[in-house]
Amino acid sequence: MQLDDLAGLRFTYDEVGSTQYDETPEGFHRLEHRERIGTGDEVFQRAADGLLTWRMHRAAGLPVTATHTPPQVGTDSLGRLGPGMLISRFRTMTQLGLPVPCRVVWVVNEPDRIGFAYGTLEGHPEAGEELFLVTRESDDVYATIRAYSRPATWYTRLAGPVTRKAQQYAAGRYAAALRRLATP
Repeated sequence: MQLDDLAGLRFTYDEVGSTQYDETPEGFHRLEHRERIGTGDEVFQRAADGLLTWRMHRAAGLPVTATHTPPQVGTDSLGRLGPGMLISRFRTMTQLGLPVPCRVVWVVNEPDRIGFAYGTLEGHPEAGEELFLVTRESDDVYATIRAYSRPATWYTRLAGPVTRKAQQYAAGRYAAALRRLATP
């Protein structure tokens, strides 16, 4: 699967955009990871830049290509889930691993809140949506990763709770990557 192949793909779920309203659709598992990543305007701007240039994903070990940078509604992205998400020194492995096709469903760009959410497309092992948000509250800067998902393939159904643990692990890696990118 290549990035150009995504244009004709459909979402694998009906509740598109629910992360914008902090809603978890019935039948989906919810993940929420919120972490303070630093303080000050500079940290906020660096974290926002790391998120909006897809560097957060790459720094967390998920090689990703996208049709637009920064993300906008309708941007298609193709990640490769493989050893890079588990072992950071394999970050450069771009053609190996399981394809994880997604499409951006909403974007926020406000003075103290920047981020986006994407939804899964056909061929993704999960069905659902994931939000990546950088917020500034007083002088503190936070990373929030929120997702709702359910298995979309036989192997993710079979993996059950292991899949959810892997998602929690990935969310922690995303937040840690934003902290590294934002801290001088």
